[in-house]
Amino acid sequence: MAVELRRVSKVYGNGAVRTVALEEVSLVVAPGESVVLMGPSGSGKTTLLNIVATLDRPTSGEVYVLGVDVVNMPEKKLEKFRLRNIGYLFQSYNLVPYLTAEQNVALPLIALGVKKELALLKARVLLELVGLEKAAGLYPQQMSSGMQQRAAVARALANNPPILVLDEPTSNLDADNASNLLALIAAVNRIFKTTVFIATHDAEVARIATRLIYMRSGRVYEAAEPPKRELKIELERVATAYEKLRRIDELIGL
Repeated sequence: MAVELRRVSKVYGNGAVRTVALEEVSLVVAPGESVVLMGPSGSGKTTLLNIVATLDRPTSGEVYVLGVDVVNMPEKKLEKFRLRNIGYLFQSYNLVPYLTAEQNVALPLIALGVKKELALLKARVLLELVGLEKAAGLYPQQMSSGMQQRAAVARALANNPPILVLDEPTSNLDADNASNLLALIAAVNRIFKTTVFIATHDAEVARIATRLIYMRSGRVYEAAEPPKRELKIELERVATAYEKLRRIDELIGL
């Protein structure tokens, strides 16, 4: 399985002041699934994403990512595992303010030891893929929130992660850019069998789900069946761009 959670709970605080963010959540996700989490603010969506992405550890329960027990993994080893296997989009994007868009996207590759010029080359192709080819030299403060969001998605894709975790990926995008980004995510899921987790308030995002899960008060309730996928997906365009990336990856050794 790509991800397996067994009776996972997450509690913040102690004593009289305790917040139960997740309660006895069990979930099994196969490789190549596209899981969309929906629910009100405070329902536990981001907490669940953070545990799947190994950014947080549960208070109790077991978590296996790509068959690996990540709950008991030492932190330094976990950091390397996360860098290689998980692409993450934070709600606040977490772009480094003193780096340009292309430098931010290249950062995970450089952290893997890729030569700077090759990392920047791949970053430019990824920025083109999210419609930001003209923004490569801009710093985050020079970009709109929507542009920063797309740059952060490009960064999440940099290391060819088998698992892509996205927290509110369309929250600051207009309808056209949101539709284009969803088409890209759906294409990556379909073409490369990347396992996708998305937390969202946007009902349109459900259109790219293979599984739709509602969350409330830290519990999961799976929908009987996700909505029909009517989103136009430009598979050919994405496949062409990824052919460029594949050639770069051969040079990089990914």
